[in-house]
Amino acid sequence: MGKKYRIQNKALRITVRVVIIIIAAVTVIAAAGWITFRIMVRPPEIPQIPISGGQENPSANEGSEDEDGGLANEQTLPGFAQFEERKPNFYTFVIFGLTEGLNANTIMVAAYDAEAREGFIVSIPRDTLIDVQRTNRKIVSSYPSGRLGGRGHEGGVEQVRRDVQSLVGFRPDFYIRVDYAAFVRMVDAVGGVEIYVPFRMYYNDPWQNLHIDLQPGLQLLSGEDALRFSRYRTGTAGVSPTISDYQRIVHQQQVLSAVFQRLLTPASILRIPEFISIFNEYIYSDLTAGELLWFANQTRHIGGLDALSTYTIPMLGTSGAPFWYEFADPEGILELVNRTINPLVRDITIDDLRIAQ
Repeated sequence: MGKKYRIQNKALRITVRVVIIIIAAVTVIAAAGWITFRIMVRPPEIPQIPISGGQENPSANEGSEDEDGGLANEQTLPGFAQFEERKPNFYTFVIFGLTEGLNANTIMVAAYDAEAREGFIVSIPRDTLIDVQRTNRKIVSSYPSGRLGGRGHEGGVEQVRRDVQSLVGFRPDFYIRVDYAAFVRMVDAVGGVEIYVPFRMYYNDPWQNLHIDLQPGLQLLSGEDALRFSRYRTGTAGVSPTISDYQRIVHQQQVLSAVFQRLLTPASILRIPEFISIFNEYIYSDLTAGELLWFANQTRHIGGLDALSTYTIPMLGTSGAPFWYEFADPEGILELVNRTINPLVRDITIDDLRIAQ
């Protein structure tokens, strides 16, 4: 009996020791994550903007022909506002996601007001007509058009910024380019996202290597399935419905909101090294990994998703076949932009826009 007691007591001491070691290891990891967070995670400096009336690139008026015979480097936009005219601690971004063919299928303009602790995301439909001289006049073609003539990635980013400014009236401070791989890795890094799939989404397109088969209902989607949910638009006849680009934008915004919700959990601190790895490998931006994490962490201080509002720029309708251009609504845009993402102390006016009609 005494020997059995000694064995049980020894086993208990070993168990307690193991638990203590595990707790200590977790504490060290958490402390390391917190220290890394405090050192690396910080707000960026807001870049100064050229004086109002100046030209961003005087040679841009000349342009250069793209592969379709259009002008890839577009006209100079209306002048930029001075730095002094900005709201304090107000940051703006253009976020765009690329397909394999480098088309910017997803374009969003985001803003974070650190004073009011509010965040805004405004989506721009991919088929929006923009006032440019190139052959493809949809905003989806901005990035590949800007890359032509040896301008590469930087030229693509600048063209996106230029075309976005023509629609919203100001040049976004920062850019974030997200590829499919980055999207998948980020969703997986936060443990997946809980999404309500409204109907069966079934579609196969071997040319795009796109294979979608999602069942309806509330479910936890992996990164791959969240990407399929976000990309779905055309359904297989007799099985799944086809949706509009506006409905697809809503789905993309749902996934983005779900990712932010996951970032609100304490466990996200422990994933900082993985987030940094994803940023360094897959995401192109003029923000550092620490600056991006600072913005992600701000959702804790702005009341979570209650202070993160999503919108789509107002549209007037479509041109129909054969081009299917979507026409932006200038008056509706002014009302939305001035209420949400405008970084200036004055209102954006119609003179700041350059919208094709």
